[in-house]
Amino acid sequence: MFEKARLLILKAAPIAAWSLAATIVVLSLVPPDLRPQSGIPHELEHFLMFLATGIAFGLSYDPRYGLLAMKLAFFAGAVELAQLFVPGRHARFSDFLVDAVAVCAGSVAVSLVTQLRVHWIPRPDVVQK
Repeated sequence: MFEKARLLILKAAPIAAWSLAATIVVLSLVPPDLRPQSGIPHELEHFLMFLATGIAFGLSYDPRYGLLAMKLAFFAGAVELAQLFVPGRHARFSDFLVDAVAVCAGSVAVSLVTQLRVHWIPRPDVVQK
């Protein structure tokens, strides 16, 4: 049962990852009056969206060695810089910092949990001696 759930998550993760990335791009580049408001603080909104994206990409692709985290931080910076070319939008270094920390935290968290699972939690299909 656990294995079926794990496989389902691993199949759905890339779809979620790229959907979240596309949503971030769209919401970051639409004119401000078209952007929906969630009602939660701006920084928390950014943190949660980028954290979820980091987790989804971490589940989808190999998160080891921090390479994925660096690529995702670059994505966060690119999205923030792209706002300079949209009337009514502005790039904030503080937004970039929140976004980069969150996306890196998400992907690194997946890596740590994966390593813990591999090294400390015995797999049910492997007989222990």
